[in-house]
Amino acid sequence: MKNPSKLSEVLMMFVLLFLAFGSLVTAQSKASAQPKLQWQRCLGGGDEDQASCIEQTKDGGYIVVGRTYSNDGDVSGNHGIDDLWIVKIDKNGKIQWQRCVGGTGTDEAWSVKQTADGGYVVAGYAFGESKDGNVEYDLLLVKLDETGKIQWQRSYGGSGYDYATSVQQTRDGGYIVAGSTNSNDRDVSGNHGLFDYWVLKLDSDGNIQWQSCFGGSSPDYAQSVQQTVDGGYIVVGYTSSNDGDVREKHRFDDAWIVKLDENGKIQWQKCLGGNGDDAGFAVLQTKDRGYIIVGHTYSDEGDVSFYHEDGDGWVVKLDENGKIQWHRCLGGKFDDGARSVQQTSDGGYIVAGYTYSDDGDVSGNRGDRDAWLVKLDSNGNIEWQKCLGGSSEDDAYSVLQSSDGGYIVAGYTFSNDKDVKGDHGNYDIWIVKLGY
Repeated sequence: MKNPSKLSEVLMMFVLLFLAFGSLVTAQSKASAQPKLQWQRCLGGGDEDQASCIEQTKDGGYIVVGRTYSNDGDVSGNHGIDDLWIVKIDKNGKIQWQRCVGGTGTDEAWSVKQTADGGYVVAGYAFGESKDGNVEYDLLLVKLDETGKIQWQRSYGGSGYDYATSVQQTRDGGYIVAGSTNSNDRDVSGNHGLFDYWVLKLDSDGNIQWQSCFGGSSPDYAQSVQQTVDGGYIVVGYTSSNDGDVREKHRFDDAWIVKLDENGKIQWQKCLGGNGDDAGFAVLQTKDRGYIIVGHTYSDEGDVSFYHEDGDGWVVKLDENGKIQWHRCLGGKFDDGARSVQQTSDGGYIVAGYTYSDDGDVSGNRGDRDAWLVKLDSNGNIEWQKCLGGSSEDDAYSVLQSSDGGYIVAGYTFSNDKDVKGDHGNYDIWIVKLGY
């Protein structure tokens, strides 16, 4: 007769192996399965409203920023033509509070982050008349507490045009801000000509610790900045220059990535592109200490391969020294682009942008221009893609993986059918929650 204890051990081992295999299969199938729309919300009033950035907050809800021309519907307190609009929603998309920030001119928000104290920092620009009667276009930073009350706001710039597209709180409690400037006076020094990348390091009260201009004699526009694990910073945008700080540019506009040390000095820079116009709109450091960049491309050679037609979304993976590991075009025969990326819990990436296509990598277009999500594995292979929208114009500007493993998307909509319900008229901020 066989030893019953040995038999039990063998059986238990098979059970454990079976359960482990089942868990692995479930995790893999969930990662590659297309999520479903759980809820969507239109936010705005009777005029134009648009979101540029969304972040999940510590309470499980979300903070959304953008701009509004409205002063009705969900919007109150508009100061003039166009205000920064900051909206806090709960985990189901219900508005908890909203705030308009601005003056009598045009003001917009492009980036938001929750800060260590539970409040928020918002970056954008303010365009209006200065005290001396001149029209100014300044980079604007607003610090809010957790209830949306303004703690301080600061404007930065010179006598030209200055604006911010990206902000992050740094590990020392201060802030890193990226944008562009064509000034070379007051807060700005070192401009190379026309528009430059403009990067500012601020303390916790918004005082400038250092600022640097990067670029050449043609326009250069920064779109995204992040502090890196070594204490430095990574910046991406696009450049038309081929002198100054810019080296080895391709034919037309290139995506331009710049690695800075903690004091704002260039450690390395790289132009990415080909024979057409190319741009980077978002960058983040990945778990392997490299970088992932998304943007658009109109090239069919150089750093671009398998280009579809008429503009593609573009994803480039770099190692920590800026060497290309892989790159991928996303799209079909019409215009497509990528604006936002986040690394997901499985090591892959979620990419958001827009599409006019319904072929190639794209299927299920809802009509006209759609918000478009693409899930990639760690090597850039498509696991799933999803079009979101209605029969009119829809777009996604920001995406992140939520704490429940799903995804939250922010952008705008001009539709009021199919995936879109509750539009206020004209353009609305559109928030979409996807899950399993």
